Amino acid sequence: MQLNDKIVVVTGAASGIGRALAGRFRGEGAKLVVCSDLNGEGARAVAEEIGGVWFQTNVAKEEDIQHLIETVEADHGPIDLFCSNAGIGIGGGAEASNEGWQRIWDINVMAHVWAARHLVPRMIARGGGYLVNTASAAGLLSQIGSAPYAVTKHAAVGLAEWLAITHGDDGIKVSVLCPQAVRTVMTADNPDGVASVDGMIEPEDVAEACVRAIEAEAFLILPHPEVLEYMRRKTGDYDRWIGGMRKLNRRYRG
Repeated sequence: MQLNDKIVVVTGAASGIGRALAGRFRGEGAKLVVCSDLNGEGARAVAEEIGGVWFQTNVAKEEDIQHLIETVEADHGPIDLFCSNAGIGIGGGAEASNEGWQRIWDINVMAHVWAARHLVPRMIARGGGYLVNTASAAGLLSQIGSAPYAVTKHAAVGLAEWLAITHGDDGIKVSVLCPQAVRTVMTADNPDGVASVDGMIEPEDVAEACVRAIEAEAFLILPHPEVLEYMRRKTGDYDRWIGGMRKLNRRYRG
């Protein structure tokens, strides 16, 4: 897909990857970039900077996502590209609270489900559209120190795969974004954490990788190319890969 003259929605657009995506899409000639975030003032600031529009959206609520989609299409026209980018991270394992598990599940997984539920039928009816779902390299590998993050990002990747398989023949293009460490608010308190083992990249680097993948209509977006080799090691010898991850766990959790 070429971004020129397209209507694009980005959730989590007030900062980090979402902000970089919004600016880059506008720079690529998008007709309109809709900046959506729980931080309404942040979304407004980004929208004003790039000449877009903004919404305050809590992606943990289906009705907010439905309202976003319906209002954008009623007021501005059909959404060509929807970037379901908002996400959170929490630490811990099985002992993490039920409330924590539910919150991260709603934001990291169900927000993608709800966006697809309310947008895919509209896209199919008009002949196609594009979804970009932000997951993480943790969704392909794992996450030292956080079961909720690893589990929800695996689920996000699984949903993206299912959408691509099920609706590809309906004209729905799907990409899933799986970076390692990116310099954002999420990583600010832990710049030397395990996700940065291959280096911390800037949000603008992620936006560049996304634009190139959207142009090529590639499913998997890997701003850190090393992740592809890690995936190959995992599938080539799962037990050996688990052993390597246990060593990594001892290094960063020890």
